[in-house]
Amino acid sequence: MSEVAIRVRDACVTYRVTSERAITLRDRVGGRSRSREVAVVEAVRGVSLDVGVGEIVGLLGTNGSGKSSLLRAIAGLHPLESGSIGVRGEPALLGVGAVLNRKLSGARNVMLGCLALGMPLSEAKNRFDEIVAFAELGHAIGRPMHTYSSGMKSRLAFAIATAVKPEILLVDEVLSVGDIGFRKRALRRLEEMRDEATAVVFVSHNLGQVKRLCSRALWMEEGRVIMDDETRRVIKAYKAREIGK
Repeated sequence: MSEVAIRVRDACVTYRVTSERAITLRDRVGGRSRSREVAVVEAVRGVSLDVGVGEIVGLLGTNGSGKSSLLRAIAGLHPLESGSIGVRGEPALLGVGAVLNRKLSGARNVMLGCLALGMPLSEAKNRFDEIVAFAELGHAIGRPMHTYSSGMKSRLAFAIATAVKPEILLVDEVLSVGDIGFRKRALRRLEEMRDEATAVVFVSHNLGQVKRLCSRALWMEEGRVIMDDETRRVIKAYKAREIGK
């Protein structure tokens, strides 16, 4: 393998979810009120992997398999219960729920997003039109973000996050939105980033996109890695499992 950009060792991610226990007839007779229960959800269970510089690794799995939780842990947005994660550079997490300031206009978000990613102000101004054009927002760029559809927000988040060629890009289902023209341009940009030695972890339910972008794929279920191999082999096994259900 080339130089390692992401190293994950025996990573475990858990969530503690608080819920109210339903009141039974016995509770009512006894005068007891609702009580809160804390459930522990093991989202990622003992995952280990290396991602080399220049690799785009696909993550496959059904909803709730732990893919997004693993990305958030790699990005440093959620602490590990145990294990370790090391990264070469600053990871940028890009997803449909990517954080943009909904009270500000799209234009302000472009400038603030570029500056937050380390782009000099002069370069951010020079590349403003290019970023807006890639996101296909037109005159809507001057409107507040809360008026945008999820697709518009996602296109803008992708355009900002990939304008600076981050060393490590974590993509979570962002290419599931937008029209076919935008998805083709976004795929081409990810291919360019791969060719420029950027490490990418790519989560998608679109097996065609994974096959096109990734030479390697991981299949996750219930927080564990089921298979880590060449993309075509993982997709074949994954499709056979889905058909067999």
